[in-house]
Amino acid sequence: MARTKFTCEVLTPEGEVFNDEVEMVSTRTEVGSLGILAHHQPLLGMLAPTELRLYRGENDILRLAQGEGYVQVTGEHVLILVEEAHEQGELDTADLQEKLRKAQDALSAAEAGSEAEAVARREQRRWEAFLRVAEAPRS
Repeated sequence: MARTKFTCEVLTPEGEVFNDEVEMVSTRTEVGSLGILAHHQPLLGMLAPTELRLYRGENDILRLAQGEGYVQVTGEHVLILVEEAHEQGELDTADLQEKLRKAQDALSAAEAGSEAEAVARREQRRWEAFLRVAEAPRS
């Protein structure tokens, strides 16, 4: 069943990653999963690293690895501002495993309660999320 479409933009510091009409957006905030359909109530939230799904149609889903950022829902528009967003096919599993290993090493070496520990935890969380997206079955 077709749903009402609305505009979704995904922006990173490097520029626009996506700008088109979608039927649904699925992502994760710091407090839980979020599904956005047309006519959603206004919302501003902090995004956690996860798989961002943009449903252009019932069988047309764009899957992106999403970094930390923000989501804003206003009227018939969703704006996603994230540190980075990569299509599933662009992700290199071996590279992500190496980045995850380095983040885990940095976490092990960091002093408890330090800024270095906080940074290493954020990095570990990001690379774990990106690796899950990279290893997920293709749609």
